[in-house]
Amino acid sequence: MRKAEIPADPNAVTIDWDRTALVVIDMQRDFLEPGGFGEALGNDVSKLARAVGPIRRLLTLARANKILVVHTREGHRPDLADAPPLKVARGDPRFRIGATGPMGRILVRGEPGHDIVPELRPADGEPVVDKPGKGAFYETDLALILRNRAIETLIVCGVTTEVCVHTTVREANDRGFRCLVPGDACASYFDEFHVVGLRMIAAQGGIFGFVTTTAAIAASLPAPT
Repeated sequence: MRKAEIPADPNAVTIDWDRTALVVIDMQRDFLEPGGFGEALGNDVSKLARAVGPIRRLLTLARANKILVVHTREGHRPDLADAPPLKVARGDPRFRIGATGPMGRILVRGEPGHDIVPELRPADGEPVVDKPGKGAFYETDLALILRNRAIETLIVCGVTTEVCVHTTVREANDRGFRCLVPGDACASYFDEFHVVGLRMIAAQGGIFGFVTTTAAIAASLPAPT
C-alpha cells in the first residue's frame, strides 16, 4: 500500500495510490480547438487550454508511478443512433453534431475532432472510454474497468468543469468512489461556472468530493526520474 495525505477543500484526504485512478475527461479537439463543437456553440475555446499543462503534469506523475490512467471522449456513432435528437438540435445547424466541420464530422467517433489533443495523447495500454453523454459512467464500461482494478479513489480532471467533470464526479460519488478534483487541471468556457462548480463539489463537508491542486498531488508522489 502507498498511502498519502492530500491537502484539499474542505479537508485533507488520505488515499491509497495503489487503489487510485487518474480520470482525464474529454480533452478532445472538438472541445479545445477552433472549428469544433465547443466553438460551434459560441464558446471561447482558448479558455480550455489552461488545463492542458496541469493535466500533462498529472499524466507524467501517474505513468511514472504506475497509477491507472483512464481517458474519456464524448462522441457518437457515425449513424448518430445513440445521439438524443434534442442534443443534436442545439446550435447553428451548420455546426451540429454529425455536421461536417474543419476536423471532420463534429463529435462523431473516428473523426479527427473526436481525438484527444496531441499534447495529452493516451499512452499504450491506457483505457479510453467513449461515452455518449456527459457522465463517464453513463452507458460505458468505466465502472467495470475500475472495479476490476479494485479502485477506490478517482482523481478527476478535464473539461468542462461544470458539465462533464461535474457529472462524472456526481456519478462516481453515487457509486461509492472518493473523488479528488484538482481545480487547476479543469477548465470551463465560463470562468464563473468553473469557480462555482468547484465550490459545489467541496460544499457541505465534501458532498461530492474534495477539491485540491496539481501541486498538492505532485507533492505526495515521487518525481519522475
